[in-house]
Amino acid sequence: MRRLGCVIGLLVLLLSPAAADPALPGLVRQDRMLPITLADGSQVRLETMILRPDRPGRFPLVLLVHGTIPGTGEALRAALARDTPASLLNPAVAFAQRGYAVASIMRRGFGHSEGRFAETLSGPCDNRDYLAIARIAAEDVTGALAALRSEPWVEPGQVVLMGHSTGGIAVIAAAADNPAGVFGVLNFEGAHGSVPGRTCSPDHLVADAGIFGRTARIPALWAYSENDRSAPPALGRRMFDAYVASGAPAQLRVLPPFGVDGHAMVPMGPADFWWPAVESFLNKLRLPTSVLVELPPPAAIPAPMPLNAACAGYFDSYVKAWTDSKAYAWNREGHCSSVTSTQRTIEDAKSEAMHQCVAAWKECSLYAVGQALAPG
Repeated sequence: MRRLGCVIGLLVLLLSPAAADPALPGLVRQDRMLPITLADGSQVRLETMILRPDRPGRFPLVLLVHGTIPGTGEALRAALARDTPASLLNPAVAFAQRGYAVASIMRRGFGHSEGRFAETLSGPCDNRDYLAIARIAAEDVTGALAALRSEPWVEPGQVVLMGHSTGGIAVIAAAADNPAGVFGVLNFEGAHGSVPGRTCSPDHLVADAGIFGRTARIPALWAYSENDRSAPPALGRRMFDAYVASGAPAQLRVLPPFGVDGHAMVPMGPADFWWPAVESFLNKLRLPTSVLVELPPPAAIPAPMPLNAACAGYFDSYVKAWTDSKAYAWNREGHCSSVTSTQRTIEDAKSEAMHQCVAAWKECSLYAVGQALAPG
């Protein structure tokens, strides 16, 4: 029965038509399997979430590329299977509101995407090969780009690539080949190889950025948060300096702290946290920045009391997250765990929020689920 359920779920992805999203009036959402062609001529299908204005015409395209959940062995395989294109729903909504067609893809081996997971890091921590991983991930980006540019709702000459974490490295690697139609690149907190307390082989990341910068000629914005634990801004600046020293046109922005770990600012944070930096960049490219589709305000949910400062910020982000598959766990000392857009179902979100909270603080309860207070 479990296998049958997986087959049915995959058929839904294959056959899902574009439809107005009742949670996002004025926008159309489609979940589909996107066929792409790889460099060797083989084809795979990537799980893709598409969000665009509910009106006729062609729109500039934003291609969103996700990061990588750390882990090894069975824990990593389970995390990869749970991954979903909706993990970047918040930025997808921000762009779709402003008149963009947005496609959030899962790279090979992530979520329901076909193909073998090929991004396993080789070598010990002090000698990691990031270049090979970046080029594998970039192949999925360029394959998806080629497929999406032929869609009737895409303006093929106005494309922006946006990646988060490993996805940031992927879009920078893809930009090194200056693919047709790409106007700009947004690298949010691009890095890889984070382990507790350090980044493995940071000099390799810096050297690879210099390699990509030798040929990239597409304007890029690099952005990091001051309190990013996985991609520290000091490392981001070193990579950026190597990139522009090689001749690539780019600018760097270091944004304020977000929560206890700024690495979550794009998937978890409200768009108004990072949008001003993006808006300035897009204006220079003469791409749209004005809101085209006004959305209703999120449901008002009272915050629990007490909350520490970080959890107060997370609760604000929770309320503003454009999804029902979210949950907020809390304890009476003011600690919390917030899960937004990273789980496929409400039940998964509830389970993950409680798991994270109990693991850190032991005594926890669900405070909010979806758009309302948790029952009981």
